[in-house]
Amino acid sequence: MAIASFHPPIRILSPAPSFPRPPLKRLRPLLPRSPTRPKSQQRRVYRRQAKPRPSDTDRSLLTPASRLLNRIRGDEISLEILSIALPAVLALAADPIASLVDTAFVGHLGSVELAAVGVSVSIFNLVSKLFNVPLLNVTTSFVAEQQALECSPESNAHAVEAGGEVPTGRSLQQEPINYADGESRKFLPAVSTSLAFAAVVGIAESMALIFGMGLLMDFMGIYVDSPMRLPAEQFLTLRAYGAPAIVLALAAQGTFRGFMDTKTPLYAIGAGSLLNAILDPILIFLFGLGVGGAAIATVISEYMIAGILLWKLNEKIILSPNINGEGMSLYLKSVGLLVGRTIAVLITMTISTSMAAREGPVAMAGHQICLQVWLAISLLNDALALAGQALLASEYTRKNYVQARLVIYRVIQIGAATGIALGVLLFFGFEPFSTLFTTDFSFVTVSQPINALAFVIDGLYYGVSDFSYAAYSMILVGVVSSLFLLIAASVFGLAGVWAGLVFFMSLRAVAGIWRLQTKGGPWKILWSDMEIGTTKEFSAQQRLDKFLISVFFPYGCFGEHAVCLPLLL
Repeated sequence: MAIASFHPPIRILSPAPSFPRPPLKRLRPLLPRSPTRPKSQQRRVYRRQAKPRPSDTDRSLLTPASRLLNRIRGDEISLEILSIALPAVLALAADPIASLVDTAFVGHLGSVELAAVGVSVSIFNLVSKLFNVPLLNVTTSFVAEQQALECSPESNAHAVEAGGEVPTGRSLQQEPINYADGESRKFLPAVSTSLAFAAVVGIAESMALIFGMGLLMDFMGIYVDSPMRLPAEQFLTLRAYGAPAIVLALAAQGTFRGFMDTKTPLYAIGAGSLLNAILDPILIFLFGLGVGGAAIATVISEYMIAGILLWKLNEKIILSPNINGEGMSLYLKSVGLLVGRTIAVLITMTISTSMAAREGPVAMAGHQICLQVWLAISLLNDALALAGQALLASEYTRKNYVQARLVIYRVIQIGAATGIALGVLLFFGFEPFSTLFTTDFSFVTVSQPINALAFVIDGLYYGVSDFSYAAYSMILVGVVSSLFLLIAASVFGLAGVWAGLVFFMSLRAVAGIWRLQTKGGPWKILWSDMEIGTTKEFSAQQRLDKFLISVFFPYGCFGEHAVCLPLLL
């Protein structure tokens, strides 16, 4: 026991337990891989990957204009849209500027002559708008489709296989004609059809103005005993002889627009407007022709514009009198639909002017000033609609449906940004007039994003030749808006008139958005290459929807899939 008390106990040591070692395969993803690039390049890659991306909060701080500029940089579609739209804006603005020049010179003759010219111009525009605007839009779509067929002749078969409708312009095939000297120019039946129809319409307009002048003057309140009757008849008679040149020039402009060439019409219109400004003082004052001299100067400039456009057009394509009977019937049907659409618009605008006139001369003067500003600003939206129409018709016919969808969303985005910018510009630029026309200018400012959306969707209609829906929807919108105008104007006065106009444009925009959302008629083909229900299609649709939300989010949106509209009412 003594030994045991002085010595430690003897312990029997056992071997340490062996834990299973994890296989190397499990740790392999955690090990650094062998470098395949030099270390310097690897470090650059790591730094680029580790660069922080802007968070959603930072992106939300960007204004719509900033987001638009970021997307436009390096975007070929946006640049192409702007390259078509900017010359078109200048060409569209040339005619109002020429009218201002005529007004300035005629104003030196006296107030009676100036009023007579104003009435005559109103009558001339009323008669010419019925056919000229539809002819221009139909020609642009038909020519763009036939021009695209040269690069994609199988588009018709693909469209039929997809189960959709074939655009009207595609049913006319083009044939190249080779000359003996080796020159080759295209023959587009749509061009021959449009020019022939334009010549007939121009002659008909001229005859209607000359022989129906008395009825038209009485309708405008210029009776036989009025001092304005004689100068108004003199001016309108001479202007009537220029109607064929105007319609032919519009058909040629539609052809160049179908080629996505808006610079040639700009040069021709600029040259004609310059000639008009030179001839006005010579004929009015130097030769003493008065009001007749202003009309003659305008007619000469109109024939010069038509001659330049036809001459340049003859260098590109063959101006043959050969007209396809089937093509003419399709052309007449499309023009007839758009004529009905134009009548619906004119009736609605006429009702608004009539209701404003009942508020008295001061209110009517303010209404006319605001209306002219409203219509002048719409030229920018018309140019965007033209660019969208030409590009969409080309991509649609070539069955480049992915590009066509991008054109649709890009045009809508640029149009919305343009409308917002115009509204802001009007709000700050016309603030001095707010004390005189408070109600009017507030409506003009607020309606700009809605107007832009409505106008650009009109161009998309024409791009896919959806003329039927464009006509019938406008007739329905016009009827509803006219009833609203009659009720609102009788209750709220001039504010009711402008509320009716904003309501009219809002219904146009809603009708267009609904058509894009339902994808009916010719729009069905645009989504024929996407399998509905698949993950790929769903993600693509989500990206496009998010794209639209980024444009219209500041102004509200409706619908389940980002079909948005500025809710500014």
